[in-house]
Formats: sequence, C-alpha cells, structure tokens
Amino acid sequence: MKILLPAILLISIAAPAFATVAVTSPWNGATVSTTVTYAATATTNTCSRGVASMGVYIDYRLLYVENGTRLNTSLTVSVGRHNTVVEEWDYCGGATFASMDITVSSQSGVHVISPASNSIVSAPANYVATGTSTCPEGVASMGVYVNNKLMVVQNGASLNAQLNPGSGTQHTVVEEWDHCGGAAYTPVDITVQGGGKVLSNIQASGGWKSWAEFAPNYDICTSNCQGISWSLWQHQTSPSLSGNANRFNIGGTTPYADVLWSIPVIGQFSTQGIPDTNHTLLPTLHYFTYDAYFFVTNASVTQVLEFDISMYMNGVGMIWGNQCNYLGGKVWDIWDNVNAKWVTANVPCNLINNAWNHVTIQVQRQSNNTLLFQSITLNGVTAIINRTYAPFSVPASWWGITLNYQMDGDSKMSSNSTYLDNLSFTYW
Repeated sequence: MKILLPAILLISIAAPAFATVAVTSPWNGATVSTTVTYAATATTNTCSRGVASMGVYIDYRLLYVENGTRLNTSLTVSVGRHNTVVEEWDYCGGATFASMDITVSSQSGVHVISPASNSIVSAPANYVATGTSTCPEGVASMGVYVNNKLMVVQNGASLNAQLNPGSGTQHTVVEEWDHCGGAAYTPVDITVQGGGKVLSNIQASGGWKSWAEFAPNYDICTSNCQGISWSLWQHQTSPSLSGNANRFNIGGTTPYADVLWSIPVIGQFSTQGIPDTNHTLLPTLHYFTYDAYFFVTNASVTQVLEFDISMYMNGVGMIWGNQCNYLGGKVWDIWDNVNAKWVTANVPCNLINNAWNHVTIQVQRQSNNTLLFQSITLNGVTAIINRTYAPFSVPASWWGITLNYQMDGDSKMSSNSTYLDNLSFTYW
C-alpha cells in the first residue's frame, strides 16, 4: 500500500498466491449433520510437478487422503464442536491448508445465524443460516418465508440472502428441505425499520479516477507510466446489459502491473450528490452490498479482478477488498486492513470466459468499526466468508465511501479488456 488520498485508498496487489486450498464445503462456523461433506480444490505454483494429494484432519487426526488436486468425500463426525482442516501436499514436499471450525448436530434442523429472533433490523434484512438433516443424502435446499409467502430459495445446506420483508413487525420462517422428502424450519420474528438505499448504474457516472501500480512494490503512477497503458471507455452498447457499460483496458510491457479505477459515491467528492457535509450519514451506516456484472473477454490473461468498498470517517479507515485471484489459483482473496496484505478466503473463483459474470459482495461495519466480510456470490453460487478484521488509522479529515474496480496484468502484461455494467451499491 503506497499512497492514501482523501476518500480514496489505493490498494497495492501482492504477487500471485503460491499455493491455495479453496474449500466449498463445509464453511467456517457452519452447523452440519453427522455426515459432513468435504469439497475442496488445491493449486500450487511453487512446485513444478503440482499437487500430489489432499486430506482432511478432524481434531488434529488425519482421517482421509485423496490423490490429485480435488477432494470430495463425506465423513462421519461425532456430535459437538470440532476443528477440521483440509490440507494439500505437493510433489516437492510443500504443503498448505485451510481450517474450518464446525458444530455437528444429530438432529434435523435449521440454524439461523442472522437475523436474531425478535430483533430490530434495517431493510434489506440479511438472512444467513445452515440446515442439517438425518437424511443420508443431506439437505437439498433452503428458503425464507415472509408472512407465509416463500420469498427466496437457494440450493444446498447453507443460505445467505438479503430480503425486503416490508416495514414493521414481520413473521418470517427459514426452512430446509432434504433429499428424502423431509423438512425442518425455524421461525424468526423481526421488526424492520426503514430500508436500504440503492445507487444504480454507477459505472455510467462521471468522476472515475485511475492509477497504475508497479510490481514488486506496487508504487503509484499517474502519468508518463512507462511499461503500462490503460484506458476507460464509458457508455458502451456492446457487449452491454443496460446499453451503458464501461470498457476497461490494460496493456504494456511491465509484468504484473495493475490499474485501479475508483469512484467516490458518498461524502467527499461524491459523484452521486451525497456529500454528507454535516457528517451525519456515515455514522449511521453499517451494511453494504456491491453488485455488478462484468464481462471477461480473455480469461487466459486475466490475472486478477478486484472489487472494493472503502469507508473513512472519524480517523478510521475500512477497506472491504475482494479480489478474484484467477491465474493465481482461481480463488477469492480478502484484504487484511491492519497488515496491509491479501489473505485467501478459501473459496473458489471460477470465471465464465467471453460472457457476463455476476458478483454480489455483502459486508458489514460492526459497532466497533470492525470489518465483517459476510459473503461473495459469483454466478449464483454463494460463499459464506464470515471473517472479521480490524480497521486502520487515517487522517481525521477524510470522510466518505468509494467503490473500486481493478485489473491486474499477467506475467507478459498481455493486452486485456473487461466490461462493467449494472454496478449498484446498497447501503443502510
């Protein structure tokens, strides 16, 4: 991280990850049945011969090993809390792992993490839950009813969704359906206040700024940046979903150079007419959603795509940085604010080439300004992150929220273009 500007933080990208274990099941903190499905993939670029095998530890005992770069198995685990680890071993003697703490239940049921029953929430309300079942084939899907009307259904044994149930007291139910025809549910009565505000089609707004960053220190460059070229073409009609897409272009000769585009949306330099001059809005905001469609023209040269929300107020800096480290392991990374580095989220990022991809990122500012990374949904697949990081210090004069989009060059700094459309930001 090289330069901080008022209401804008420039995040430098570390070198591509050397080894990763991306776990899709179970997720950290989940409540599961006694038959636990472990699904994961592993990559490495430190060993030319690649990954040899993967295994599962439960309470520090190795219980399962599978050859190759993919692991998919079901293990019987006793009721209670357990520390579990998925590890990969390469042909050169190296290893890396991902750790998940789980709670095993012997009963069918729905375990709701959010919202709490009888709580007061803002709209949209964030529903996070897991389902367990005595059915050998497990949970098929989960859904949410609002006043006896089914509002959303997601496949699998975990649910992460945002709903607008309407203002006032609402009777909601989270239900799971298993593959054997059984079902279980948990009622959650809530009181809904207000509603989230949405800023739409932000890609079409004026006020986008851009900077280049050079490896290995990722120094900032704004002009006469030899070895890298970039441009932004707005109001593109093809490919486009809205008829008003942005085209982002990078190229050059300097390996692994990056370009960061940023737009201030609330506070200082707001492009959306929300300057918050009296400093009364930002302290009330705790929930944020970054939602966008992006078109990948050439996945083979798309090193990293980054999607960030940055917030600054009262001398506190908070960056919810999320990057799809595609050529560095096809895995999502999130930003450790205090140590200024990327850490793996242990969930895969699989892009669709020459097509539109859809990403939804949900994050939260907790009451003590701790950053909560809630979830990332890519092309309809939701990954629960539920990981927290402390904020960092910034000048007291900084006040605002910005959105970032970044493209990283590959080892040859190949020419590359991506498109961004229907970029929206929800806050409440």
